[in-house]
Amino acid sequence: MEQPDPTIHQPVRLKIMAALKALPQGEQLEFVRLKGIVGATEGNLGAHITTLEEAGYVGVEKDFVGKRPRTRVAMTPHGRRAFEDYVSYLQEIIGVAGSS
Repeated sequence: MEQPDPTIHQPVRLKIMAALKALPQGEQLEFVRLKGIVGATEGNLGAHITTLEEAGYVGVEKDFVGKRPRTRVAMTPHGRRAFEDYVSYLQEIIGVAGSS
């Protein structure tokens, strides 16, 4: 990888991906909890989740708990691989910088 993945590289999306990667594979994080972790507004977080979903990096599930809407987000296998590649890219940079 010559350049970082521009979809993941954006700071809010990087935080989203890191939070989801910390979960066991296939596990979901509720939007409200993710909002607290990332520190974004609802609209901003929603827009970034949409970008990640369009890239195939996350899956979004919407349902209701009683009468209240609930949105949950999970990292897809494709997203997990993309994030691992992104981390490897950063590690390569550190390795190059550390050997100079």
